[in-house]
Amino acid sequence: MNDSPKNVKSDETRRFSTDENLNTLLNSVVDEVSAYAERLGGQIKKLSDIGRALSGVYDLNTLLEMIVDQARSFTNADAGTLYIVEDNTLRFQIVQNDSLKIRMGGKTGETIPFPPVELKESNVSAFVALKGVSVNIPDVYDTDLFDFTGPKKFDQSTGYRSKSMLVVPMRNHDNDVIGVLQLLNATNPLNNEVIAFSQDYENLSESLASQAAVSITNAKLISNMTELFEAFVKVMATAIDEKSPVTGGHIRRVADLTLTMADVIHELKEGVFKDKKFTPDQMYELRIAAYMHDIGKVTSPVEIVEKAKKLQTIFDRIHYIRLRMAYISQKVQLEGQEAKIKILQNGSDPEQLKTLEKTTHDQLEELKEIREFINKCNEPGEFLEDETLDRLKELSQKTYIDDEGEQQPLITEDELVNLSIRRGSITEKERGKMQDHAAVTLRMLKQIPFTKKLKNIPDFAGAHHEFINGKGYPLGLKGDEIPFEGKLMAVTDIAEALTASDRPYKKAMPLETVYRILRSMAEKGELDPSLVELFIEKEVYKLYQERHENVSSDK
Repeated sequence: MNDSPKNVKSDETRRFSTDENLNTLLNSVVDEVSAYAERLGGQIKKLSDIGRALSGVYDLNTLLEMIVDQARSFTNADAGTLYIVEDNTLRFQIVQNDSLKIRMGGKTGETIPFPPVELKESNVSAFVALKGVSVNIPDVYDTDLFDFTGPKKFDQSTGYRSKSMLVVPMRNHDNDVIGVLQLLNATNPLNNEVIAFSQDYENLSESLASQAAVSITNAKLISNMTELFEAFVKVMATAIDEKSPVTGGHIRRVADLTLTMADVIHELKEGVFKDKKFTPDQMYELRIAAYMHDIGKVTSPVEIVEKAKKLQTIFDRIHYIRLRMAYISQKVQLEGQEAKIKILQNGSDPEQLKTLEKTTHDQLEELKEIREFINKCNEPGEFLEDETLDRLKELSQKTYIDDEGEQQPLITEDELVNLSIRRGSITEKERGKMQDHAAVTLRMLKQIPFTKKLKNIPDFAGAHHEFINGKGYPLGLKGDEIPFEGKLMAVTDIAEALTASDRPYKKAMPLETVYRILRSMAEKGELDPSLVELFIEKEVYKLYQERHENVSSDK
């Protein structure tokens, strides 16, 4: 029996309706899958962006705060805490809660008052640290897996309601758990309702935590490298200090004076240097360069560095001359006594005795005057005139007969060279050895594989004895061939040397004298005139003294 047209139409209508429902359902599923895929793709892209951002941050406090900020933003979490494993405990590093407006730790400077968490499995964060697995809890009030007494007490005291919690381990490249990231109260962005952390958020948070752990490890490694380098610099300064307290004190003072002047320049709003600014990295580079500017003096002979008198080597050779003069005086006296005995034996002629006594007295007085003259010439503070040099040459021609009957010079050739130094206490040969320290500094620093941020240290430190006119050392650079920082240190290095009170060969000079010498050197084309005038007009040395006094009083 055939179906009626009415029944056939009814069946077709039902089939059409069913097909339409299936298409609608299929389209809905496709749309949902597409939306999920798009959302997941966006989350993965965001995770990748976060990873790149984290890899470019090396300040640990900034990095830790960024990790929690990004993790909370990533998962729509209301609160977050980051712990670092230290001394068999979990130490709070970052604590954030938007609802309670809490931000502690990191770069905020807010101290976290909570004590470290003991590594006991009853505590969820400690459990994650010990086991290295994530824990995702929809409601901390609806589980007995862990002891949530602490969060509940916190809620009671603040009126907060802790609910969903996601705790993930932070593993470094060695797969060691170095910290724990705890996220609290995921929220639905549509209605701000607290919801559980989805499995997607858990998986992606674990990826974020792993990236963060590597970034933390890198930041700590860079920090440790910086500390190691700082320690190396201090050890070298200490080595020079132990070798010569004079030089060691000089290094520290030049570094402080250089940074003080750099600060002054950085703050200028007008003048030649108004556009010269120093970033924190540049200030650090300058500080290290200043601390290492005299590192080459580890090879400088101590007897030259600390040469207080012209005849000084390991000891002051003036004692040799004094012994020599004492020997000659005694010999004159002895010869006078012998001559007197002969006169007495031959009848005691009064005139002969009187003449002998005068001759002996005059010879002894002459020897005394020569001894005083040489003592005076041995002092580095005296500027020797031509007539003084001529007198020294005459004395070097005098001789005496020793106990062996051999003729000896009153002043040796080397003693003559040293006593003839016109100003200061070192000879030109010794000055050359002292100046070698700049070349040695440059060679030593060139061998150190400095990082990009510190690459200029050799050029800065090695140029502090270069002169604008090209007559400095070790390379004879001139004008703009000398880095600005080298010109700056040239001024502070000389200013410190002139004002230093611990130099054995000179007294500390008053600032008026120092300023006059600095200006004279600028006029001769040795120092940068603008830097010299800035040093004087801004009273940089007095500012440095005030800072030093404040630091000392704080200690």
